[in-house]
Amino acid sequence: MMKNMKTTAIVLAAGSGSRMHSEVKKQYMEIGGKPLVYYSLYTMEHSFIDDIVLVVSPGDVEYVHKEIVDKFGFSKVRTIVEGGKQRYNSVQLGLQAVDSDCDYVFIHDGARPFVTQQILERSLDAVSKYKACVVGMPVKDTIKISDKEGYAANTPDRSTVWAVQTPQVFEYSFIKRLYDKLIAEESVLIAHGINITDDAMVVETYSDQKVKLVEGDYTNIKVTTPDDIVLAENILEHR
Repeated sequence: MMKNMKTTAIVLAAGSGSRMHSEVKKQYMEIGGKPLVYYSLYTMEHSFIDDIVLVVSPGDVEYVHKEIVDKFGFSKVRTIVEGGKQRYNSVQLGLQAVDSDCDYVFIHDGARPFVTQQILERSLDAVSKYKACVVGMPVKDTIKISDKEGYAANTPDRSTVWAVQTPQVFEYSFIKRLYDKLIAEESVLIAHGINITDDAMVVETYSDQKVKLVEGDYTNIKVTTPDDIVLAENILEHR
């Protein structure tokens, strides 16, 4: 850990989990007897991360504070804020809650329960060198790009294709400035049909900064569907 460097994690737990087909929001669904979001919070609580900003669905602040943060003793969760309509809105609201003296910010999906200390450490090392980095893994399958009719249009070289994960890590002042610009120009993006799906896209859209790819882990899955719950239970059992 670099001395005198302040690190903050923004953990996003504001999704509706519509693809889970459950009345319980996916971030609160239990695996191994604990809510999904517990696991990434636990890893960060016991890491070099200085503090955590937890972003939750509107109306869930009190519930999360009582049933997750207080219940499991997550002392690094400094604040809980309500998220916005889209993921990028939630990230921007999280960034607004980060202390201005933060050096590096780790933006992580709470639906990825299996982030590890090693991933966090590799990310910190990379962001200190490259200013912007994202965790991911090289794909194992051949990827096809489809046309609008659902036919295979082309096949990218598999050796250059990565499946991107989180955390995505940046110099705080840098990514905060870009997100402020994104929100200011949100209507332009919507008009052009541009869908910002991760933080690296914000960097790619609003700066010339290259984003370094950092090795994550194939088990660092995002829990999105009922099948993922089964897979997550299996991963947890073998850890």
